[in-house]
Amino acid sequence: MTRNKILILGAAGRDFHNFNMVYRHDPACEVVGFTAAQIPGIDTRIYPAELSGPLYPTGLPIWPERDFEARVRELEVDTVVLAYSDLAHAEVMHLASRALAAGANFQLLGPRHTMVRAERPVIAVCAVRTGCGKSQTTRFVADRLREHGKKAVIVRHPMPYGDLAAQAVQRLASYADLERHACTIEEREEYELHIDRGYVVYAGVDYQAIVRRATQECDVLLWDGGNNDLPFVQPDLWVTVADPLRPGHETEFYPGEANLRAADVVVVAKATDAPADQVQAVRRAAQRANPSATVLSAGSRLVVPDGEQLRGKRVLLVDDGPTLTHGGMPFGAAQVAALRCGAGELADPRPHAVGSIAQTFSKYPHLQHTLPAMGYSASQVAELEATIAATPCDVVVYATPIDLGRLLRLTKAAVRVQYEYEELEQPGLGGIIDDFARLLHS
Repeated sequence: MTRNKILILGAAGRDFHNFNMVYRHDPACEVVGFTAAQIPGIDTRIYPAELSGPLYPTGLPIWPERDFEARVRELEVDTVVLAYSDLAHAEVMHLASRALAAGANFQLLGPRHTMVRAERPVIAVCAVRTGCGKSQTTRFVADRLREHGKKAVIVRHPMPYGDLAAQAVQRLASYADLERHACTIEEREEYELHIDRGYVVYAGVDYQAIVRRATQECDVLLWDGGNNDLPFVQPDLWVTVADPLRPGHETEFYPGEANLRAADVVVVAKATDAPADQVQAVRRAAQRANPSATVLSAGSRLVVPDGEQLRGKRVLLVDDGPTLTHGGMPFGAAQVAALRCGAGELADPRPHAVGSIAQTFSKYPHLQHTLPAMGYSASQVAELEATIAATPCDVVVYATPIDLGRLLRLTKAAVRVQYEYEELEQPGLGGIIDDFARLLHS
Protein backbone atom coordinates (compact mmCIF):
# COMPACT_ATOMS: atom_id res chain seq x y z
CA MET A 1 0.00 0.00 0.00
CA THR A 2 1.28 3.46 -0.92
CA ARG A 3 1.21 5.72 2.13
CA ASN A 4 0.00 9.31 1.86
CA LYS A 5 3.04 11.51 2.55
CA ILE A 6 2.29 14.35 4.98
CA LEU A 7 4.29 17.49 5.86
CA ILE A 8 2.99 19.41 8.89
CA LEU A 9 3.51 23.20 9.11
CA GLY A 10 3.70 24.16 12.78
CA ALA A 11 5.15 26.19 15.63
CA ALA A 12 5.79 23.63 18.41
CA GLY A 13 2.25 23.11 19.64
CA ARG A 14 -0.76 22.33 17.48
CA ASP A 15 1.53 20.54 14.99
CA PHE A 16 2.67 17.93 17.50
CA HIS A 17 -0.87 17.54 18.85
CA ASN A 18 -2.33 16.92 15.39
CA PHE A 19 0.38 14.36 14.68
CA ASN A 20 -0.30 12.56 17.97
CA MET A 21 -4.07 12.53 17.50
CA VAL A 22 -4.38 11.81 13.78
CA TYR A 23 -1.20 10.40 12.26
CA ARG A 24 0.95 8.74 14.93
CA HIS A 25 -0.67 5.32 14.58
CA ASP A 26 -2.15 5.60 11.06
CA PRO A 27 -0.43 3.13 8.69
CA ALA A 28 -2.09 4.80 5.69
CA CYS A 29 -0.07 7.99 6.24
CA GLU A 30 3.64 8.73 6.40
CA VAL A 31 4.53 12.01 8.09
CA VAL A 32 7.88 13.06 6.64
CA GLY A 33 8.46 15.85 9.16
CA PHE A 34 7.43 19.22 10.56
CA THR A 35 8.32 22.79 9.73
CA ALA A 36 8.56 25.52 12.37
CA ALA A 37 7.61 29.22 12.38
CA GLN A 38 6.80 32.12 14.79
CA ILE A 39 9.08 30.93 17.65
CA PRO A 40 12.85 31.52 17.42
CA GLY A 41 15.26 28.61 17.81
CA ILE A 42 12.86 25.67 17.37
CA ASP A 43 13.52 24.74 13.73
CA THR A 44 16.57 22.50 14.14
CA ARG A 45 15.15 19.91 16.53
CA ILE A 46 13.90 16.34 16.19
CA TYR A 47 10.46 15.19 17.29
CA PRO A 48 11.73 12.32 19.44
CA ALA A 49 11.21 8.61 18.87
CA GLU A 50 9.81 8.29 22.40
CA LEU A 51 6.79 10.35 21.32
CA SER A 52 6.56 9.34 17.65
CA GLY A 53 5.26 5.79 18.06
CA PRO A 54 6.34 2.51 16.40
CA LEU A 55 5.82 3.79 12.85
CA TYR A 56 8.60 6.37 13.39
CA PRO A 57 11.38 4.58 15.31
CA THR A 58 13.95 7.34 14.65
CA GLY A 59 11.66 10.29 15.32
CA LEU A 60 10.82 13.06 12.86
CA PRO A 61 12.83 16.03 11.58
CA ILE A 62 11.80 19.67 12.07
CA TRP A 63 12.83 22.17 9.38
CA PRO A 64 12.44 25.94 8.91
CA GLU A 65 9.15 26.83 7.23
CA ARG A 66 10.92 28.91 4.59
CA ASP A 67 12.16 25.66 3.01
CA PHE A 68 8.87 23.81 2.84
CA GLU A 69 8.38 23.90 -0.95
CA ALA A 70 11.79 22.29 -1.41
CA ARG A 71 10.81 19.56 1.05
CA VAL A 72 7.52 18.99 -0.78
CA ARG A 73 9.33 18.47 -4.08
CA GLU A 74 12.28 16.54 -2.70
CA LEU A 75 10.18 14.11 -0.64
CA GLU A 76 7.21 13.99 -3.03
CA VAL A 77 4.82 15.13 -0.31
CA ASP A 78 1.14 14.52 -1.06
CA THR A 79 -0.46 16.80 1.56
CA VAL A 80 0.70 19.85 3.48
CA VAL A 81 -1.20 20.26 6.76
CA LEU A 82 -1.32 23.70 8.42
CA ALA A 83 -1.14 23.32 12.20
CA TYR A 84 -0.43 26.64 13.90
CA SER A 85 -2.48 29.68 14.79
CA ASP A 86 -2.97 33.45 14.65
CA LEU A 87 -2.58 33.88 10.91
CA ALA A 88 -4.52 36.38 8.84
CA HIS A 89 -6.84 34.60 6.44
CA ALA A 90 -4.74 35.91 3.54
CA GLU A 91 -1.58 34.39 5.09
CA VAL A 92 -3.31 31.00 5.27
CA MET A 93 -4.08 31.18 1.58
CA HIS A 94 -0.53 32.27 0.74
CA LEU A 95 0.70 29.10 2.47
CA ALA A 96 -1.93 27.11 0.59
CA SER A 97 -0.82 28.65 -2.70
CA ARG A 98 2.81 27.77 -1.99
CA ALA A 99 1.82 24.18 -1.25
CA LEU A 100 -0.29 23.92 -4.40
CA ALA A 101 2.43 25.44 -6.55
CA ALA A 102 4.85 22.84 -5.22
CA GLY A 103 2.38 20.11 -6.25
CA ALA A 104 0.80 19.11 -2.92
CA ASN A 105 -2.68 19.20 -1.44
CA PHE A 106 -3.33 21.67 1.40
CA GLN A 107 -5.38 20.69 4.45
CA LEU A 108 -6.73 22.00 7.77
CA LEU A 109 -7.76 19.46 10.41
CA GLY A 110 -11.00 20.10 12.28
CA PRO A 111 -11.92 19.87 15.97
CA ARG A 112 -13.85 16.59 15.73
CA HIS A 113 -10.68 14.81 14.61
CA THR A 114 -8.23 16.53 16.96
CA MET A 115 -10.02 17.06 20.29
CA VAL A 116 -9.36 14.81 23.27
CA ARG A 117 -12.44 13.64 25.15
CA ALA A 118 -12.10 14.10 28.91
CA GLU A 119 -13.76 12.16 31.73
CA ARG A 120 -14.53 15.38 33.59
CA PRO A 121 -16.57 18.46 32.61
CA VAL A 122 -14.52 20.87 30.49
CA ILE A 123 -14.64 24.66 30.18
CA ALA A 124 -12.48 26.07 27.36
CA VAL A 125 -11.27 29.67 27.24
CA CYS A 126 -10.07 30.66 23.75
CA ALA A 127 -9.75 33.88 21.77
CA VAL A 128 -9.97 35.47 18.35
CA ARG A 129 -6.37 36.83 18.56
CA THR A 130 -3.30 36.55 20.73
CA GLY A 131 -3.48 38.98 23.66
CA CYS A 132 -7.25 39.38 23.97
CA GLY A 133 -7.33 38.58 27.70
CA LYS A 134 -7.68 34.79 27.93
CA SER A 135 -5.48 34.38 31.00
CA GLN A 136 -7.37 36.79 33.24
CA THR A 137 -10.64 35.23 32.03
CA THR A 138 -9.35 31.76 32.88
CA ARG A 139 -8.34 32.92 36.35
CA PHE A 140 -11.78 34.44 36.89
CA VAL A 141 -13.48 31.18 35.86
CA ALA A 142 -11.23 29.09 38.12
CA ASP A 143 -11.88 31.38 41.08
CA ARG A 144 -15.64 31.26 40.50
CA LEU A 145 -15.60 27.46 40.40
CA ARG A 146 -13.61 27.45 43.63
CA GLU A 147 -16.35 29.54 45.28
CA HIS A 148 -18.68 26.62 44.52
CA GLY A 149 -16.27 24.12 46.06
CA LYS A 150 -15.18 22.79 42.67
CA LYS A 151 -11.52 22.11 42.01
CA ALA A 152 -10.32 23.30 38.62
CA VAL A 153 -7.11 22.00 37.10
CA ILE A 154 -5.81 24.10 34.25
CA VAL A 155 -4.60 22.46 31.06
CA ARG A 156 -2.60 24.99 29.09
CA HIS A 157 -1.97 25.17 25.37
CA PRO A 158 1.53 23.77 24.65
CA MET A 159 4.77 25.72 24.61
CA PRO A 160 7.39 22.92 24.45
CA TYR A 161 10.50 24.84 23.47
CA GLY A 162 13.07 22.55 25.14
CA ASP A 163 13.58 18.79 25.45
CA LEU A 164 10.37 17.42 23.90
CA ALA A 165 10.63 13.94 25.41
CA ALA A 166 11.16 15.39 28.90
CA GLN A 167 8.26 17.80 28.34
CA ALA A 168 5.73 15.16 27.23
CA VAL A 169 3.64 15.69 30.39
CA GLN A 170 4.39 18.63 32.68
CA ARG A 171 2.66 19.09 36.03
CA LEU A 172 3.33 22.57 37.40
CA ALA A 173 2.21 23.39 40.92
CA SER A 174 5.10 25.46 42.31
CA TYR A 175 7.90 27.78 41.27
CA ALA A 176 10.27 24.86 41.87
CA ASP A 177 8.39 22.98 39.12
CA LEU A 178 8.98 25.92 36.76
CA GLU A 179 12.69 25.74 37.49
CA ARG A 180 12.77 21.95 37.14
CA HIS A 181 11.14 22.15 33.71
CA ALA A 182 13.43 25.05 32.67
CA CYS A 183 10.42 27.15 31.70
CA THR A 184 11.03 30.15 29.46
CA ILE A 185 9.65 33.64 30.13
CA GLU A 186 6.82 32.88 27.69
CA GLU A 187 5.88 29.75 29.64
CA ARG A 188 6.15 31.44 33.03
CA GLU A 189 3.86 34.22 31.82
CA GLU A 190 1.10 31.64 31.39
CA TYR A 191 1.76 29.50 34.48
CA GLU A 192 2.87 31.74 37.36
CA LEU A 193 -0.35 33.59 38.13
CA HIS A 194 -2.29 30.30 38.18
CA ILE A 195 0.29 28.82 40.55
CA ASP A 196 0.14 31.96 42.73
CA ARG A 197 -3.58 31.28 43.22
CA GLY A 198 -2.96 27.66 44.17
CA TYR A 199 -4.00 26.01 40.91
CA VAL A 200 -2.24 23.07 39.28
CA VAL A 201 -1.31 23.58 35.62
CA TYR A 202 -0.65 20.82 33.10
CA ALA A 203 1.07 21.36 29.76
CA GLY A 204 3.50 19.60 27.47
CA VAL A 205 3.34 17.62 24.23
CA ASP A 206 1.15 14.52 24.58
CA TYR A 207 -2.31 15.85 25.42
CA GLN A 208 -4.00 12.47 25.56
CA ALA A 209 -1.68 11.57 28.44
CA ILE A 210 -1.95 15.07 29.92
CA VAL A 211 -5.76 14.97 30.02
CA ARG A 212 -5.73 11.50 31.62
CA ARG A 213 -3.44 12.81 34.37
CA ALA A 214 -5.26 16.09 34.88
CA THR A 215 -8.71 14.54 35.21
CA GLN A 216 -7.49 12.40 38.10
CA GLU A 217 -7.23 15.47 40.34
CA CYS A 218 -10.01 17.85 39.30
CA ASP A 219 -13.75 18.39 39.30
CA VAL A 220 -13.53 20.60 36.19
CA LEU A 221 -10.82 20.64 33.55
CA LEU A 222 -10.21 24.23 32.49
CA TRP A 223 -8.61 24.64 29.06
CA ASP A 224 -6.46 27.81 28.88
CA GLY A 225 -5.88 28.38 25.18
CA GLY A 226 -2.86 29.82 23.42
CA ASN A 227 -2.79 32.36 20.60
CA ASN A 228 -6.22 32.07 18.96
CA ASP A 229 -6.07 28.30 18.63
CA LEU A 230 -9.00 25.92 18.96
CA PRO A 231 -9.27 23.81 22.12
CA PHE A 232 -7.39 20.52 22.25
CA VAL A 233 -10.07 19.14 24.61
CA GLN A 234 -13.78 18.82 23.80
CA PRO A 235 -15.50 21.57 25.84
CA ASP A 236 -18.85 21.43 27.59
CA LEU A 237 -18.73 25.24 27.79
CA TRP A 238 -16.78 27.16 25.16
CA VAL A 239 -15.79 30.76 25.99
CA THR A 240 -14.15 32.93 23.32
CA VAL A 241 -12.57 36.29 24.15
CA ALA A 242 -12.60 39.14 21.60
CA ASP A 243 -10.69 42.42 21.65
CA PRO A 244 -12.37 45.77 20.86
CA LEU A 245 -8.95 47.40 20.56
CA ARG A 246 -8.63 45.40 17.31
CA PRO A 247 -12.13 45.61 15.84
CA GLY A 248 -12.62 43.48 12.75
CA HIS A 249 -9.91 41.00 13.72
CA GLU A 250 -12.54 38.66 15.17
CA THR A 251 -13.44 37.54 11.63
CA GLU A 252 -10.11 38.11 9.87
CA PHE A 253 -7.77 35.58 11.49
CA TYR A 254 -7.35 31.81 11.53
CA PRO A 255 -8.57 29.98 13.54
CA GLY A 256 -9.93 32.82 15.68
CA GLU A 257 -13.01 33.19 13.52
CA ALA A 258 -13.78 29.50 14.08
CA ASN A 259 -13.52 30.09 17.84
CA LEU A 260 -15.97 32.97 17.48
CA ARG A 261 -18.46 30.90 15.51
CA ALA A 262 -18.22 27.84 17.78
CA ALA A 263 -18.44 29.63 21.15
CA ASP A 264 -21.23 29.31 23.69
CA VAL A 265 -20.13 32.63 25.22
CA VAL A 266 -18.28 35.53 23.58
CA VAL A 267 -16.59 37.94 25.99
CA VAL A 268 -15.70 41.34 24.53
CA ALA A 269 -12.85 42.16 26.89
CA LYS A 270 -11.07 45.48 27.61
CA ALA A 271 -14.42 47.21 27.08
CA THR A 272 -13.48 50.01 29.49
CA ASP A 273 -10.27 50.72 27.54
CA ALA A 274 -11.73 50.84 24.02
CA PRO A 275 -13.99 53.45 22.39
CA ALA A 276 -17.67 52.58 22.82
CA ASP A 277 -18.26 52.37 19.06
CA GLN A 278 -15.51 49.74 18.74
CA VAL A 279 -16.98 47.69 21.59
CA GLN A 280 -20.38 47.77 19.90
CA ALA A 281 -18.86 46.88 16.53
CA VAL A 282 -17.26 43.76 17.95
CA ARG A 283 -20.46 42.81 19.79
CA ARG A 284 -22.45 43.14 16.55
CA ALA A 285 -19.88 41.11 14.62
CA ALA A 286 -20.05 38.35 17.23
CA GLN A 287 -23.83 38.27 17.12
CA ARG A 288 -23.84 38.13 13.31
CA ALA A 289 -21.30 35.32 13.19
CA ASN A 290 -22.79 33.34 16.08
CA PRO A 291 -26.44 34.28 16.80
CA SER A 292 -26.84 31.52 19.40
CA ALA A 293 -23.94 32.70 21.59
CA THR A 294 -24.28 34.82 24.71
CA VAL A 295 -22.28 38.02 24.07
CA LEU A 296 -20.92 39.92 27.09
CA SER A 297 -18.72 42.95 27.69
CA ALA A 298 -16.00 42.82 30.36
CA GLY A 299 -13.27 45.08 31.65
CA SER A 300 -9.60 44.60 32.42
CA ARG A 301 -8.98 46.08 35.88
CA LEU A 302 -5.42 47.37 36.23
CA VAL A 303 -3.61 47.01 39.55
CA VAL A 304 -0.68 49.43 39.97
CA PRO A 305 0.36 49.55 43.66
CA ASP A 306 3.23 52.02 43.06
CA GLY A 307 1.57 54.18 40.42
CA GLU A 308 2.59 57.46 42.05
CA GLN A 309 6.21 56.73 41.11
CA LEU A 310 5.27 57.25 37.45
CA ARG A 311 3.91 60.79 37.58
CA GLY A 312 5.91 63.02 35.26
CA LYS A 313 8.62 60.39 34.79
CA ARG A 314 10.27 59.06 31.65
CA VAL A 315 9.19 55.44 31.54
CA LEU A 316 10.25 52.34 29.64
CA LEU A 317 7.27 50.11 28.84
CA VAL A 318 7.67 46.31 28.81
CA ASP A 319 4.77 44.09 27.78
CA ASP A 320 3.93 40.50 26.89
CA GLY A 321 6.02 39.37 23.92
CA PRO A 322 3.55 37.29 21.86
CA THR A 323 0.79 39.90 22.24
CA LEU A 324 3.03 42.56 20.71
CA THR A 325 4.72 40.40 18.06
CA HIS A 326 2.51 37.97 16.18
CA GLY A 327 -0.50 39.34 18.11
CA GLY A 328 0.04 42.65 16.28
CA MET A 329 -0.71 44.97 19.23
CA PRO A 330 1.36 48.21 19.20
CA PHE A 331 1.01 48.59 22.98
CA GLY A 332 -0.16 46.71 26.04
CA ALA A 333 -1.29 47.20 29.62
CA ALA A 334 1.97 48.89 30.61
CA GLN A 335 1.22 51.87 28.37
CA VAL A 336 -2.40 52.10 29.52
CA ALA A 337 -1.29 52.05 33.17
CA ALA A 338 1.57 54.52 32.66
CA LEU A 339 -0.65 57.11 30.97
CA ARG A 340 -3.38 56.72 33.58
CA CYS A 341 -0.79 57.32 36.30
CA GLY A 342 0.43 60.53 34.66
CA ALA A 343 3.73 59.34 33.24
CA GLY A 344 5.64 61.89 31.19
CA GLU A 345 7.79 60.79 28.26
CA LEU A 346 7.70 57.24 26.85
CA ALA A 347 11.26 56.01 26.30
CA ASP A 348 12.13 54.54 22.91
CA PRO A 349 13.98 51.22 23.40
CA ARG A 350 14.68 50.61 19.70
CA PRO A 351 18.04 52.44 19.41
CA HIS A 352 19.31 50.53 22.46
CA ALA A 353 18.04 47.05 21.58
CA VAL A 354 20.58 44.22 21.68
CA GLY A 355 20.91 41.08 19.56
CA SER A 356 17.66 39.21 18.96
CA ILE A 357 15.68 42.03 20.61
CA ALA A 358 16.90 44.38 17.86
CA GLN A 359 15.92 41.73 15.30
CA THR A 360 12.44 41.56 16.85
CA PHE A 361 11.98 45.32 16.40
CA SER A 362 13.13 44.99 12.81
CA LYS A 363 10.68 42.15 12.15
CA TYR A 364 7.77 43.98 13.83
CA PRO A 365 8.08 47.65 12.80
CA HIS A 366 4.70 48.55 14.35
CA LEU A 367 6.45 48.50 17.77
CA GLN A 368 7.78 51.90 18.82
CA HIS A 369 7.60 52.69 22.52
CA THR A 370 6.94 49.22 23.95
CA LEU A 371 9.58 46.57 24.55
CA PRO A 372 8.34 42.98 24.05
CA ALA A 373 9.42 40.71 26.90
CA MET A 374 11.08 38.11 24.70
CA GLY A 375 12.66 35.22 26.57
CA TYR A 376 12.60 31.99 24.57
CA SER A 377 16.19 31.16 25.60
CA ALA A 378 18.76 32.13 28.22
CA SER A 379 20.64 34.22 25.67
CA GLN A 380 17.48 36.10 24.71
CA VAL A 381 16.70 36.78 28.39
CA ALA A 382 20.21 38.25 28.73
CA GLU A 383 19.62 40.44 25.66
CA LEU A 384 16.29 41.64 27.10
CA GLU A 385 18.06 42.52 30.35
CA ALA A 386 20.80 44.37 28.47
CA THR A 387 18.25 46.30 26.39
CA ILE A 388 16.43 47.46 29.52
CA ALA A 389 19.71 48.51 31.14
CA ALA A 390 20.80 50.47 28.05
CA THR A 391 17.53 52.38 27.51
CA PRO A 392 17.57 55.80 29.26
CA CYS A 393 14.56 56.11 31.57
CA ASP A 394 13.53 56.90 35.13
CA VAL A 395 11.25 53.92 35.72
CA VAL A 396 10.66 50.56 34.04
CA VAL A 397 6.94 49.74 33.82
CA TYR A 398 6.28 46.09 33.11
CA ALA A 399 2.89 44.47 32.60
CA THR A 400 4.07 40.98 31.81
CA PRO A 401 2.03 38.29 33.59
CA ILE A 402 5.17 37.18 35.44
CA ASP A 403 7.24 39.24 37.85
CA LEU A 404 10.15 40.20 35.59
CA GLY A 405 11.89 41.69 38.59
CA ARG A 406 12.48 38.17 39.93
CA LEU A 407 14.03 36.91 36.69
CA LEU A 408 16.05 39.93 35.52
CA ARG A 409 18.63 42.10 37.24
CA LEU A 410 16.88 45.45 36.93
CA THR A 411 19.22 48.34 37.71
CA LYS A 412 16.46 50.95 37.62
CA ALA A 413 13.32 51.63 39.59
CA ALA A 414 10.52 49.34 38.41
CA VAL A 415 6.74 49.26 38.73
CA ARG A 416 4.75 46.13 38.04
CA VAL A 417 1.29 46.33 36.45
CA GLN A 418 -1.19 43.50 36.89
CA TYR A 419 -4.68 43.10 35.48
CA GLU A 420 -7.79 41.13 36.40
CA TYR A 421 -11.09 40.28 34.76
CA GLU A 422 -13.85 42.75 35.64
CA GLU A 423 -17.54 42.01 35.28
CA LEU A 424 -19.48 44.82 33.60
CA GLU A 425 -22.82 43.03 33.25
CA GLN A 426 -25.01 40.99 35.53
CA PRO A 427 -25.30 38.05 35.68
CA GLY A 428 -22.34 38.13 33.29
CA LEU A 429 -19.77 35.38 32.90
CA GLY A 430 -19.88 34.78 36.64
CA GLY A 431 -23.56 33.91 36.42
CA ILE A 432 -22.89 31.48 33.56
CA ILE A 433 -20.18 29.74 35.62
CA ASP A 434 -22.55 29.67 38.63
CA ASP A 435 -25.12 27.84 36.51
CA PHE A 436 -22.46 25.46 35.22
CA ALA A 437 -21.29 24.67 38.76
CA ARG A 438 -24.87 24.12 39.99
CA LEU A 439 -25.41 21.55 37.22
CA LEU A 440 -22.37 19.66 38.56
CA HIS A 441 -24.10 19.42 41.95
CA SER A 442 -27.34 18.06 40.49
